[in-house]
Amino acid sequence: LGVITAVGGGMIRDVTLGITPPGVFQKPVYAAVAVLTSVLVFFLLYFKREMLKGNVTYDKVMLVMDSVGLGIFTVVGVNTGIRQGFADNTFLLVFVGTITGVGGGLLRDMMAEVPPYIFVKHIYACASIVGAIVCVYTYRWFGVVFSLIFGSAAVILMRYLAAHYRWNLPKYRVGSRPRRYGGTSNGIYPILFHIKSYIIKFHLPWRMMCIVPLSEPMEPVRVHW
Repeated sequence: LGVITAVGGGMIRDVTLGITPPGVFQKPVYAAVAVLTSVLVFFLLYFKREMLKGNVTYDKVMLVMDSVGLGIFTVVGVNTGIRQGFADNTFLLVFVGTITGVGGGLLRDMMAEVPPYIFVKHIYACASIVGAIVCVYTYRWFGVVFSLIFGSAAVILMRYLAAHYRWNLPKYRVGSRPRRYGGTSNGIYPILFHIKSYIIKFHLPWRMMCIVPLSEPMEPVRVHW
């Protein structure tokens, strides 16, 4: 799982760009470093299991390393697409940059049979997309070096802000109902009805109009023939 996390996104990128065989097979050092790192981390956590139990320092270190890695992988993916002659194809560059950053983790979660990290945790894929866009346009205005710096910095900044302010993608839970002043804490209601408002409800039998506050659940309209 550690190896596929490290090289999986790059493999998908290379196949998309027509680079065969993918770079991991042309330069096995990438896989070798991933194997060595995975083994070292495994034994470290095996003998220091208390590090996984509410260790704030461990969580912060993992957040920093994950954010830096995501930023570097994203800009490397964009740069690879540019070197392959697709500098004018913005959509393709953003795609290969994003898939390089999150593709390995996506394959890892699928193999481990767990919900993909990019769908359940803090802003992750969105940060990679923003960083890829920044990288593409910075390259066109200022060149390669600045594009790598600003692109990776954008990813790291978004990941930090998402973790600090607990940003998450909106969720909808089946069975959730509106509460007073509109909406539940998790779902689509806070987005659509953030401000307490009123709507007009047509009562068909008497063709009357009345104002109904959103803080009260609406009953279905019954038509009597």
